[in-house]
Amino acid sequence: MEQPSLPVSLIGSALALFMGFRSNSAYARWWEARTLWGAITNNCRSFGRQAGTLLGDRHDLMYAIAAYPHALRMALGKEDASADIQRLLPPYMQDAIVHYRNKPNAILYQIGLGVTEEVNKKGIDGAVHGQIDRILSDIANAQGGLERIRNTPLPMQFSALPRTLVNIFCIVLPLSMVQTLEWITPLGSSLVGCLFLVLDKSANDLQEPFSGTPHALPMATMARNIEIDVTQPTGDPTAPPLGAVNGVQY
Repeated sequence: MEQPSLPVSLIGSALALFMGFRSNSAYARWWEARTLWGAITNNCRSFGRQAGTLLGDRHDLMYAIAAYPHALRMALGKEDASADIQRLLPPYMQDAIVHYRNKPNAILYQIGLGVTEEVNKKGIDGAVHGQIDRILSDIANAQGGLERIRNTPLPMQFSALPRTLVNIFCIVLPLSMVQTLEWITPLGSSLVGCLFLVLDKSANDLQEPFSGTPHALPMATMARNIEIDVTQPTGDPTAPPLGAVNGVQY
């Protein structure tokens, strides 16, 4: 390369490292959110099974835990799941949680009260009670992790600054390449610039996993899958599963 292009090459190398680090951070947020949703899925299924077998067919608790992921997705993102919550959550629980700020946590609390009531009424062994309570605690821990991701965005240095640096680099890049590439400078600088813009766009799409954009987590699909798995043993008709989101079925 010609000497005049050396400074821009060094800046481009440093910017590439910075953009790669930012992309890794954004994907780590997205993947952690997906992992926590997986934990909620498994624990909701486990609780639904135990509510139907160990607690003696407490269908109200099974429907309550089926309503929980819908309440969680509404609390995390911009999705309106009120119709699903009203359809699934027992009326007495709807009245009990109406004044609570954190609706998902309130549902878990009401479920815990129902479990304790059933344990005391039927004299169920304390070890069984502890096992069920640990499942609810694991769900609450996963919810806390999701809320942490929602309430702690990437710092400004990782969100707004990269786009500004990429735009400046794309403007300066043709000036540094013209002596080497001459008339094909527009093509060469466009290819290099597009690579940086793609890195910036992909990281920007992944850093907010609850945003409701095409690259965010399909929380409605995952919540519906939990609902179907939990309520099918009751024998009542279940809502149909939701289709793939952007060609991907989670």
